[in-house]
Amino acid sequence: MPITPDQLPELSSEHADEQLTDRMGIEILEADLDEVVGRMPVAGNRQPYGLLHGGASGVLAETLGSTLSALHALPERFPVGLELACTHHRSATSGWVTGTARPIHVGRSTSTTEIVLVDDDGRRVCTAKLTCLHRDTRPPVT
Repeated sequence: MPITPDQLPELSSEHADEQLTDRMGIEILEADLDEVVGRMPVAGNRQPYGLLHGGASGVLAETLGSTLSALHALPERFPVGLELACTHHRSATSGWVTGTARPIHVGRSTSTTEIVLVDDDGRRVCTAKLTCLHRDTRPPVT
């Protein structure tokens, strides 16, 4: 049985100050079983030539896709990223990049999500596909 966004597990207080999403300024704007929407500023997430770093796009995509997988898999199973593929279509140089994650497949042991990132003008910056493995137990954190 899927969960609602307010049922997502709380972060461990031991690692609360180490979250990559916080360092990159990622915000989740909407979350339900059909889609997760979030955004990230270009500022602070650039590569040396002033463009949005492709790895930052990957982080935003995986964050949104993993959140969607968690909504479908938890509490019985625990999703972890298995494969992420990103195609970068154009550069973003300012403002925000907004991503929308939608399920392609949701099964008992895996889920696959398409994540589309757009700039402030609605132009597609990146298309990503994330596959998550749904584990029986949460991986240990050390």
